[in-house]
Amino acid sequence: MSNAIGNSWNLVKSSAKVLSQDKELALFPVISSIAMAILTVVFFLPFVFAGAIDSISQNGLNWVHYVILFTFYIFQYFIIVYCNTALVGAALIRLRGGDPSVKDGFNTANKRFGKIFLYALISATVGVILSLIRDQGKNIGKVISSIIGFVWNIATFLVVPVLAAEDIGPIDAIKRSVEYMKRTWGEQLVGSYGIGIVFNLIGFLVFLACVAGAFLAYYFSLAVWVYIGLGAFLILAIMVIALISSTLNGIYTAALYQFASTGEAGIFYDPAVLQGAFKIKSN
Repeated sequence: MSNAIGNSWNLVKSSAKVLSQDKELALFPVISSIAMAILTVVFFLPFVFAGAIDSISQNGLNWVHYVILFTFYIFQYFIIVYCNTALVGAALIRLRGGDPSVKDGFNTANKRFGKIFLYALISATVGVILSLIRDQGKNIGKVISSIIGFVWNIATFLVVPVLAAEDIGPIDAIKRSVEYMKRTWGEQLVGSYGIGIVFNLIGFLVFLACVAGAFLAYYFSLAVWVYIGLGAFLILAIMVIALISSTLNGIYTAALYQFASTGEAGIFYDPAVLQGAFKIKSN
């Protein structure tokens, strides 16, 4: 466990070195989050005003709801994959010795616009199928959908960098992702979610600090604005942590793709760290 945590921290530091060279990479998750917020409001605000939420809670989802959910998934996945492709594309330029800009990242995504949409369509289809299995199958459905979802996430882990770097379609990108994962994935994953683990721990520590501050404010009978300030700080801190974590994860995905496809990940990453994150498969 200690080795996994140490390796995860090394991944964070290596990815942070890339981000320190190109701080504008953090703009891609910001743009993605804003676009997702707008999309959510556009899709679900009419549901609230129409009273559909109460109907769904009482009667469950019908075919109309699934059609709307499928459409939402398509746009959701498109936004996420489009912005991640831009982020990874820019990160790959840096890892290969270049000096990327935000424009370079979006140029990469724009070149793959149609392929990103087709991949979003595939991902939306999988997402709706998993929702159907989860909702219709009750407890066993939840277990099955969780297993299938995990396998799907592993199989498609490197699809975004493949789309960014290689001029192939989404089906071939999924196949290529599986191929690269087979090269670098042994008996178990050690660090694929390492960056998330580190930042979840940081977020938890920030939460504990704010809770301790609230107890102290209560003990010393401080003014209500202290509680408001602590709450605002906690929300802002969580947003910043999520932003940095998402950016570093995109950078790490780019580095892992570079390592899986060429055997090297550039000057920012120690090959031993990446080999520890995804154990090399023995022949």
